[in-house]
Amino acid sequence: MSNMTPFDEMNRMFERMSRGVGRMDWGDLDGSRRSGVDIDVAEYDDEVVVVADLPGFEREDIDVTVRDGVLSIHAERTTAREDGDDGAYLRRERRAASLRRSVSLPAAVDEDDASATYTNGVLTVSLPTVADGDEDGHRIDVN
Repeated sequence: MSNMTPFDEMNRMFERMSRGVGRMDWGDLDGSRRSGVDIDVAEYDDEVVVVADLPGFEREDIDVTVRDGVLSIHAERTTAREDGDDGAYLRRERRAASLRRSVSLPAAVDEDDASATYTNGVLTVSLPTVADGDEDGHRIDVN
């Protein structure tokens, strides 16, 4: 006969959980790293620069906006692949990808003078800093 109580298993579970707490990555509580968009944010004397990796997207697939000190990047694409010579295909595959990432900017920026470029799968957004932020949001064209 065992001397275990109904709470012994629960106590062991709590002990295992508490051992892992020190190793948890608390910086990922918002799930941002699972979004699929890796970013770098740098603040210089007169601008904030955000660099995002968006491989495989076309310039037209990317939407960048800034509002209330938050930069939002959204990219979406659909691709289709067909194998076979005629209309009776043997294989047909479709894939859709949608990525979204928002990041709080470390300084107030001039949203109207923001610019973005997209080259070789890398999006670079330059946002000039100002003393006071603007109330309205602004869409940034990607060149």
